[in-house]
Amino acid sequence: MSRIGKRPVELPSGVEASVSGQTISVKGPKGTREFTATDDVVLEVADGTVTVTPRGKSKRARQQWGMSRTMVENLVTGVTDGFKKELEITGVGYRATMQGNTLKLALGYSHDVEFDVPEGVTVTAPKQTEITVEGADQQLVGQVAANIREWRKPEPYKGKGIRYKGEYIFRKEGKKK
Repeated sequence: MSRIGKRPVELPSGVEASVSGQTISVKGPKGTREFTATDDVVLEVADGTVTVTPRGKSKRARQQWGMSRTMVENLVTGVTDGFKKELEITGVGYRATMQGNTLKLALGYSHDVEFDVPEGVTVTAPKQTEITVEGADQQLVGQVAANIREWRKPEPYKGKGIRYKGEYIFRKEGKKK
C-alpha cells in the first residue's frame, strides 16, 4: 500500500478543483494548472479534498497511485505558493542582468549569453551574482533553472560557474609543485 497515495490532498481556501474524466484542473490565485492521470487511478474531489485511489491491485496501478497523488499536490502548491529555484554565480567578471524578457549572462565567453525566458516562468536578478526562477509549474521552473546552469556549470578547481543556492561543489586539489 502506498503511504503517500493514502493521504488526501487538502484544498486551501481560494483553490477550486474539478475532475473531468482522468483530467484534474486546479484553479487558484496564481493561475490554473491541470494534470491528466493514467487509467490506473481514480480521481475524486469531495469536501475540499482530492483523493486518489488505485483501480485494481496491479503493480502499475500501485506505482501510479503515489505518483498521481504527488502530482495533484504539486498542482495545488503551484497555484497557491508557486515554486522557486535560486542560482548563484561565482567567478571574476561573471554577472547576470535582466533586460525585458531576456536574461543577459556574462560568463567569461567572448560574447554575452542571452537567455529568453519562456512563458509561465518569472526570472529576476536581484543582484548581479544571483538569479531567481519562479513559477507555478514545478517541472518548468526546474528545467529553466537547469538550462541557465548549463551555460557554465561549476568547475571543481576554483568553483567558478552557476550553481544552485546551497549546492556543494566537490573541490579538487590541483597540480602539485
